[in-house]
Amino acid sequence: MEPDRDAILKALEQVIDPELRRPVTELDMVRDVESADGVVSLTIVLTIAGCPLRQSFEEQIDRALATVPGVTGVALSFSVMTPEERQKLTTKLRGGAPKDDSAIKLSAGTRVIAVASGKGGVGKSSLAANLAVAFSQQLGRRVGILDADVYGHSIPHILGIQQKPVTVDEMIVPPVKDGLKLMSIGFFLDGNEPVMWRGPMLHRALEQFLTDVHWGELDVLLVDMPPGTGDVAISLGQLLPRAEVVVVTTPQKLAQQVAARAALMARKTNQHLLGVIENMSGDVFGSGGGGLLADELDVPLLGRVPLDPLLREQGDLGEPIVSSHPESETAQAIVEIAEAIDATRRESRSMVKSLPLVG
Repeated sequence: MEPDRDAILKALEQVIDPELRRPVTELDMVRDVESADGVVSLTIVLTIAGCPLRQSFEEQIDRALATVPGVTGVALSFSVMTPEERQKLTTKLRGGAPKDDSAIKLSAGTRVIAVASGKGGVGKSSLAANLAVAFSQQLGRRVGILDADVYGHSIPHILGIQQKPVTVDEMIVPPVKDGLKLMSIGFFLDGNEPVMWRGPMLHRALEQFLTDVHWGELDVLLVDMPPGTGDVAISLGQLLPRAEVVVVTTPQKLAQQVAARAALMARKTNQHLLGVIENMSGDVFGSGGGGLLADELDVPLLGRVPLDPLLREQGDLGEPIVSSHPESETAQAIVEIAEAIDATRRESRSMVKSLPLVG
């Protein structure tokens, strides 16, 4: 019995492009579907030649077609889209917007959360990466992370993402790992070269990451900010005035004072200050500075993360502690902070719904 063609096409709807996060059937990537003696042959048309994710397509297609009665094997081949096909795909992904549309490509429901600090060395990037993992893996949110720490970009290393973005007709498609989308300035540099840019170039880079990157449907976009109150912080305030800010500090008083400047900067650029995270809490640096800063700013202390060598070690390995050691005290503390941040959205929506009608 030959497998039913409609059943084959229905099964292929389960195959998701790993980068674009849409079914290959919806993206018109399936060609030449035929079957003979139970062997289904088909072609997947890739956006670019040398796509590094061919194995994902192979595994997904084998798994999907194994459920179709009569299928005894799969003969899969690959081709590459023509420039016209790529342009058509880009238009579809942009929702019909023209190629030169410079609007911010974030859905209206995407919550933008900037992770900021007054100075470097407080573990801001490690927390930003692990919070992204917590939102994605523990809370089930659709998550992107933007590494805007242009001078100290480290998120790709912490998350273990080495794959580069691909460009489809001038639209940048971010790499994806475990459902988490990432964009970083580090992807566009050779090796470990420094970023020697002035303010206007930094603003343009950040703007491009928000207008030219296909983020798709996100619940949360986490932004790892550079430390301090420089050009990128000002640009983010201009480009994303609805962004919310979380300030990371260590317990000692000096860090608390410096972190207060980053918080005040957020308020001056009309961003909403969500709260404070105290990192590296424990005997070495003491504790309590985060609570004092939260009191000073009149915002919640979202949580304390203990000083834990495993947090650094797992970041060095490219295996964030929230996913590699979810049972650890540190991982659980980070997940609780993600839950606290997530709850602030639910509370704000609840307050809006409960307001009495006037008139």
